[in-house]
Amino acid sequence: MTDSRPAFTLKDLHGKAHQFDGTGPSLVCFVKEDCETCNIAAPVLQALAQAYDDKVTVLVPAQSGKANADFAQRHGLTMPVLDDADCRTSFDWGFEIVPAVYWIDESGTVAAHFEGFVRDDWKTLSDQIAQDTRQPVAQVDWDSLPAWRPGCGSKHFDPEVYDKLRAAADGDVLLARKVEVASGDDVAEFMFDQGFSDGLPLVPPTPERVMRMLAGTNRDPQDVVAVVPPNMGVGTVEKIAINAVMAGCKPEYLPVVIAAVEAVCTDEFNIHGVTATTMGAATVMVVNGPIRDKIGMNAGLGAMGAGNRANATIGRALRLVIRNIGGAKTGGVERSTLGNPMKFTMCFAENEEVSPWEPLHVERGFEPEDSVVTIFAMTGGPVHLVDQTSRRPDQIAGSLGQGLESVFLPKLHNLPVDALLVVCPEHIKTMTRDGDYSKDRLRDRIQEVTSRPLREMVQDDHSGAGISVADADKMGPEKLAQLAPKFAGKEYIHIVVAGGEAGKFSSAFHGWSTGAAGSISVSRKIDLG
Repeated sequence: MTDSRPAFTLKDLHGKAHQFDGTGPSLVCFVKEDCETCNIAAPVLQALAQAYDDKVTVLVPAQSGKANADFAQRHGLTMPVLDDADCRTSFDWGFEIVPAVYWIDESGTVAAHFEGFVRDDWKTLSDQIAQDTRQPVAQVDWDSLPAWRPGCGSKHFDPEVYDKLRAAADGDVLLARKVEVASGDDVAEFMFDQGFSDGLPLVPPTPERVMRMLAGTNRDPQDVVAVVPPNMGVGTVEKIAINAVMAGCKPEYLPVVIAAVEAVCTDEFNIHGVTATTMGAATVMVVNGPIRDKIGMNAGLGAMGAGNRANATIGRALRLVIRNIGGAKTGGVERSTLGNPMKFTMCFAENEEVSPWEPLHVERGFEPEDSVVTIFAMTGGPVHLVDQTSRRPDQIAGSLGQGLESVFLPKLHNLPVDALLVVCPEHIKTMTRDGDYSKDRLRDRIQEVTSRPLREMVQDDHSGAGISVADADKMGPEKLAQLAPKFAGKEYIHIVVAGGEAGKFSSAFHGWSTGAAGSISVSRKIDLG
């Protein structure tokens, strides 16, 4: 052979850097600890190193990470055993089998190269090194060694490793493992079989589609957006884009999905708990700001239903990220007793243009021109609140409050639990017919009309929920006569406006466990840079 090999610098077991600068005389042998043939070759390498130590640089790049030390200790190796766990050097050198042996002469030319273990090849190599260096031949008990043993496939050909190395070498921005589908296989069925799906068909995430999706953001594809519970999967921009493709998103939706992933992967939101609870909590996403019109989201007629691609696929993409990157699959960590259709998708935009109030994101401290996603953990909804006959503001507000009595159970009051109230435009018109009717006034009205004496919360023959009889006896009549509103504080009542112009039908989402032990709603500004 007359070729040369790329230079490299790798660290030994003690962290010291060793350099191969492309010149010789050098003996380089690539190994991995769990390869039986590498273990057969190791004593020969040690003998060659001892025989030619003064004249030859002997380097052993090893692919097994922490196990490299076991390999060196097992065979008493005195030459540098180098860390090539990421297999970049192995990839650059281009062999297929370990052990892979290279003898590089003084001119930097590969004078001998072979892979695996053929005893005669190793013996010839020893003789050649002795001749080239004018040293006595190494003493090796050749007769004790097998005549031939096949080597093992180099670790850099493992699919997950090879695809990343090939992509990096080609300048490819896609580093996720590529899955080859046989030409005779149905791609849609393959993705079902692999467990990628939420139960509905997926769009195949081909490299071309993923590249188009990535054009929706200026962020580097390998930026880590979040570590996604429960399995703590690394959610890079690329992996989120893959799930956005599968969900059916357009590239311009990707920044919204990224912001949503950032929001749910906070400690405050606690997506692990939201996923694992048997109560069936799910993510509900509200989008505010200019992004709504820019990507064609629906805040009006049918905003929380079918028919709008942005609403449906953005919510679904978030759920697929939680499933495929975070590992939250039904029957595993996902243990919902009945399930929840919102676990497919629930995302809509606030109808800011018909609202008389500050939109949700401004209430939460953002500027009106900001585009923001807010995520809630909800167990029920949307539940319709029907009032087609009220004509006075307090009547409509009272009806909405009475509709919220069903959160958890009508008998349970003073709940430290979020509710998301979605007020339709016709109810808004009635509520504001006499002038301003603020969100705070609506919250106060809800608390007012839902207030009940504590004695109505006591367990009885109709329901075992509520205050125990023993606790009620300790309270006494005066305490039991005190009024308890539905919610522990009006801060638990979140209000947005959405829906079509006709129809007096508002809706509500019922919360899960709100607070540090459960989930706290989180808002994130959408990066449109």
